[in-house]
Amino acid sequence: MTLTATFRRDAAALRPASRRRQGVRSSEKLVGVSSQAILIAWTAVIAVPLLWTLMSSFKTSREILASPFSLPSEWSFTNYVNAWTDARIGEFFANTLIVVAGALVCTMLLGAMCAYALARFEFPGRTAIRNLVLAGLTFPVFLAVVPLFFVVQQFGLMNSLAGLIITYTAYALPFTVLFLTAFFERLPNEIAEAASIDGASQWRTFFSVMLPMAGPGMSAIALLNFVGLWNQYLLPVILITDPSKSVLTQGMQVFAVQAGFNVDFGALFAAAVMTIVPVLVVYVIFQKRLLTSVSQGALK
Repeated sequence: MTLTATFRRDAAALRPASRRRQGVRSSEKLVGVSSQAILIAWTAVIAVPLLWTLMSSFKTSREILASPFSLPSEWSFTNYVNAWTDARIGEFFANTLIVVAGALVCTMLLGAMCAYALARFEFPGRTAIRNLVLAGLTFPVFLAVVPLFFVVQQFGLMNSLAGLIITYTAYALPFTVLFLTAFFERLPNEIAEAASIDGASQWRTFFSVMLPMAGPGMSAIALLNFVGLWNQYLLPVILITDPSKSVLTQGMQVFAVQAGFNVDFGALFAAAVMTIVPVLVVYVIFQKRLLTSVSQGALK
């Protein structure tokens, strides 16, 4: 009787723990299923409009209006040719590449140098500078539209790609500096000290040692900046009034508005596809770097 009572008491004590484990497994399974369902729904919300835009770019305006969700009767690149030439998307595309590439190079170079100085050196006013950079993120761009217009005009940079590059750089610099400052602070000091012992100057240490180590962070912020600058609309509208200097976002708006009621929807969808594709290509190229940056930040 004693052994039986002991066995029953131990079994009764184990039941709550077993039930708790079963409850944990059930809740984990429910969370997993719910997460997958949300991801599938979110993927559909993003993918369906993209696929519909791609399909519509091969159809004529009559086909789009008559049957929006049917496949095109003929898969032709005529709409892309018309958008590239007649709608001047090719010209706007070239302007956008020049502006975004120039701004991205300036932003990454200046941002990395500023972030390295803020992360590695002690000097008077360091905290104040970091707070000012942070304040630059909290200041809405549209509040600076009027003073920005007059400043750019006084420097003679209105209707110029150079003025747009400088403005884009100033727009993207605060976020770049804050992001890279946190990344440089997590890099080991021992490597920089070893480079200094070997006789490397601060410039050599930065460009040859620390900057390559910050490669994942640089790639991640470059991707985020590229997407933001590529889709920028407010700044070009303010600073560019010459149609020959317009960028893609302006060109798409002009193309859609000037046509009035006689819109070539096929060419319009083709222009939209050509606007979207570069962003997707850049993301596919840099997505591994972005995931590496996120995982390194989590581990550190």
